[in-house]
This record gives sequence, structure tokens and C-alpha cells, in this order.
Amino acid sequence: MRPVEIVERKGLGHPDTICDCLSEKLSVGLSRYYLEQFGLILHHNVDKALLTAGRSEPRLGAGRIIEPLDLYLSGRAAIEVMGKRVPLAELAEEAVSSWFRQHMHAFDAAAGLRLHCLARPGSPELVDLFLRQRESGTFLANDTSCGVGFAPLTELERLVLFIEQRLNEPAFKAACPETGEDIKIMGLREHDSISLTVSCAFIGRHLPDLAAYRMAKERLRASVLELARTVTSRDVDVCINAADGETAGSIYLTVSGTSAEGGDDGETGRGNRINGLITPCRPMTLEATAGKNPITHVGKLYNAAANAIAGALVAEVPGLEAAECYLVSQIGRPIDKPRVVHLDLSHREGRLAGDLEAKVADVTEREIARIPELWRSFVNETLRVA
Repeated sequence: MRPVEIVERKGLGHPDTICDCLSEKLSVGLSRYYLEQFGLILHHNVDKALLTAGRSEPRLGAGRIIEPLDLYLSGRAAIEVMGKRVPLAELAEEAVSSWFRQHMHAFDAAAGLRLHCLARPGSPELVDLFLRQRESGTFLANDTSCGVGFAPLTELERLVLFIEQRLNEPAFKAACPETGEDIKIMGLREHDSISLTVSCAFIGRHLPDLAAYRMAKERLRASVLELARTVTSRDVDVCINAADGETAGSIYLTVSGTSAEGGDDGETGRGNRINGLITPCRPMTLEATAGKNPITHVGKLYNAAANAIAGALVAEVPGLEAAECYLVSQIGRPIDKPRVVHLDLSHREGRLAGDLEAKVADVTEREIARIPELWRSFVNETLRVA
């Protein structure tokens, strides 16, 4: 075990996570439309979202948005197929409005957000290429890229992921509506001690004065400690909004529950990896997963597959304690024929016996063979990207 471990998660309402989620939501909307209208998912990569902060005046007991956020959804997509127009702008509007309704309890997207759909047509040849690939039954990698996955999650990784997800569940928001969805957690383990620095965008209208704000911080701290005790028996120290001062003008207060209303911008690919975490002590790729097409874009598929392979190996190979998987594609090769499959395995006996090597190969080959079907999990939204 490393003496020092660092794990971060940018929560649901963080500007970078919002961009990831909205890029992916648009990809899902496009994929479903393509399937319904044309019988297959066509080329698209809408993985270039930018969220620029607006301006707000948060206050205890009140607050208002002065200038809306600006969201730019960009990339490439097939927007005219067989003479039929794809309603890209309408799909983008529905993706954005539905996501905010579902996930941000205090943010009014209709009043607080300006949407700019800047996605442009892809090459006409790519539409024809997708049609020909469907007929042949073989889809080819549209990029030379890599995917990385590991298993199992460490205790600190599980702790950070679990706490943020629980704090942003609807039940917690119903009980503590003063907490916004922009919750970032930095987890640090030094030997056997864990510290969690939690940044939470509190919502001013639910907090009439500074005393109420301080009480809300203490309630949140107690909730984090209670959640932590269900995951770890180590000593855990929790700090909420570490930069707060002593006056009403120096606390982390918002109108809508996200720093994007006035203090922070966001961009697709700058936040959590596909396992929901930022793990600088582990292998990672900088490839953005969200918004890429789920049929041929290996930047998406290989990160999902690498995590699936590592998880399956740890679950199914006796004595295997940890696994790292690296997949490298080569543009033009079938998506289920990676250029390189590299595994870094840790077994309790120090080495794998012959029969276990065969088991590793079988599990790995099985998961690679499933890559052409991963699109279903993305389109059904059962596979998380942020």
C-alpha cells in the first residue's frame, strides 16, 4: 500500500462534470434519434462542450442571477441523412433542459442558461462509411488512441465516490436543500489517516443568516463523517469549505448550487475519468469519454472495456488481488481487435500458475469480444461517463 494516496471527485454540479454530462446527453439523444430514423447510430463526436460562468449576486436569505451562463455544445454530427434533416438544435435543447430538471434542484435552466449549439456536419463520406460498416458487420476504430482501467478501487477511492454520490441523491437534497450539487471532494490518505476536503456550493435563500450557514456546514460535516464510517474504520478528518472567512461576504454561497453561475467555467474532459474519479496515483488517460460516438470511437469504448476487463479479472481469477488493463487501438482496425492488450496483474502468490494464465486469457478475450455491444450500455445510460 502506498504511504500517500490522493483521490478527487468533481461532483454532479461542478462545471466540468456538467459539461461531461451534457456532451454525453447530446450523444445519447443523437444515437437514439439515428436508431429510430435510420436503423443505426451514425457518426458523431459532440465532445467539445464549454460552459462559461455567468454573474450572480448570492446573499444570505436571497440572491439573484444577473447574467446567465453560456453553454456551447460543439463537435461534429451527421445532420442530413438520405435527404432527411436531423433536428440537432432541438435534440440539444431537450438534452440540456431534461438534464438540469433531473439533476439540479435549485437551478432554472430556462432563465439561467443560454444554449449555443455549434455542432457542425461531419464529412459526408463518414455517413457512407458507417452504412458500409453496418453491412459488413465490422466496425473500424476511427482513431489511434488508448484506454486504461484498473480494479479494484482502493478504500479511499470507494470512500470519495460513495460520499459525493450520496450527498447528491434526491433524498439528501430533500433533507438538506441548502446544499447545492457542486460538491467537490479531495481525499488524502497519509498512512492510516484520511482527510477529506469538501467544497460545497451552499444556496443562500435557504440560509437566513451567518449562524444558519455555520450550522449547515456542521450538519454537512457530520453527514460526511457518518457516511465515511460505513466505508472505513480509519481516522477521518473532514473540512468543509476551507477558504471561508468570518463574514457573510467571505463564504461559499450561491444562488443555484453551482459555481458556474458566477465563479468557474467548465469544459468536457477536464474532470472525472470514466470510473467517476480523478486518481493521480493510478494509470489514467486524458481522453475525454463523454460525447464520443459509442460505435467506433475507441477513446470511449476502450476506456470502458479496459475497466470491464480489469474488474472481471479481479472478480473471476482466484487469488488475483489487482489488475491494470491498457488497450491501444490503431485507426482502421476492427474495434474488437486492439493493436495492444497489456495487463499488469498482482497475485497473492506472486505469480500466475498455468491454469490461471489460461483463465486470464479467456476472461480478457471474452470482454474484448463484447466491445461491439458496449454501445447499448451507453445509449441506455447504464454506463456512467463521469
